[in-house]
Amino acid sequence: MKRKIAPSLMCSDFLDLRKECDLFKANGIEYLHIDIMDGHYVPNFSLGIDFCRAVSSYTGIPLDIHLMMEDPDRYIGVFSEFEGCTLCVHPETSYQPLRTVQQIQKRGCRAGISLSPSCPLGSAEHLLPYVDLLCIMTVHPGYAGQTIVTGTLKKLEEAARLIEKKGYGAEVEVDGNVSWENLPKMRDAGATVFVAGTSSIFQRGADMEESIRRFREILEA
Repeated sequence: MKRKIAPSLMCSDFLDLRKECDLFKANGIEYLHIDIMDGHYVPNFSLGIDFCRAVSSYTGIPLDIHLMMEDPDRYIGVFSEFEGCTLCVHPETSYQPLRTVQQIQKRGCRAGISLSPSCPLGSAEHLLPYVDLLCIMTVHPGYAGQTIVTGTLKKLEEAARLIEKKGYGAEVEVDGNVSWENLPKMRDAGATVFVAGTSSIFQRGADMEESIRRFREILEA
């Protein structure tokens, strides 16, 4: 399975977003990762439906929408309007997570589940045959710029091995401190989608296009 880059737009320069989106299109970025935070499930607010509409209409790059919110079922209809998008939920935020996954897919979107560091893989193993993407968070949900949580790389490796062994079709995404140091370890652990943030392509003072080339080289090594 091809390894893909999903820049986290929470880390972007909102005053220069058009330029960054042009750069993403020119460099074949596969997904744009957008964190939707409600101030309840996580103590932070970020982005929203209008931001998604603007980015989607301008770039055409598939959106990887991460719903960090309580009761995501209320908003599936709102966020499912983008062709080819992925809606990723935290299973513990839904009363019936399998039904949530099925409702996302019924609306023509790819369905994903996200496991925070405190959620063991076993708690969502029964959902893996049904999802299109499994996101392993290697930091606590809610903020950019955190350091990796010990033990999450092992969970990432276990998840990738399980999905391969069972023949499931889910992509394995890693989200959190995908730094130059951690990127090779995450690649070797079996991740196929990499959420890139402030510790790599959005690193302050670095040339973004050069950083994307460097990121690709590491993924393809």
